[in-house]
Amino acid sequence: MTRRPLLIAGLLALTLPPAALAQTTFGGMRADISAPVEVAADNLEVNQADGSALFTGNVVIGQGEMRLSADRVTVQYAQGGQERISSLTASGNVTLVSGPDAAEAAEAVYDVEAGRVDLSGDVLLSQGGNVLSGERMSVDLATGAAQVQGRVRSVLQPGSQ
Repeated sequence: MTRRPLLIAGLLALTLPPAALAQTTFGGMRADISAPVEVAADNLEVNQADGSALFTGNVVIGQGEMRLSADRVTVQYAQGGQERISSLTASGNVTLVSGPDAAEAAEAVYDVEAGRVDLSGDVLLSQGGNVLSGERMSVDLATGAAQVQGRVRSVLQPGSQ
């Protein structure tokens, strides 16, 4: 997260209207949504009553080549037990990485069943030398299509793909 101030300063170079909506392809952000979801953390609390688990401390979640890290992640299991994860809600220093693409946000909700990740709170997306920021970003992991909303700003490097 140490590069964030420099990236934000660079984003001020191009400002779009407040109601702007940007569509982009989060190129490497495609994921095999049928792959197992692996979770590692310093601590785990399981709540049998509501079918959830709370992972805290250096949480890293992997699915295929996609990695999500955060300070804390709540896992909600699908109806009928802990054999299938329904969704993950991450907060605190959230970073989502897939291939050369990386995104940072305050919070991320990964709907595992739908194959969709929604990031919110000062979202910052970097793709090579290109940078895009906004308040919210939604990524369809099957297609890699992403939408960014809320005071969208972008810095595009000439000759970048």
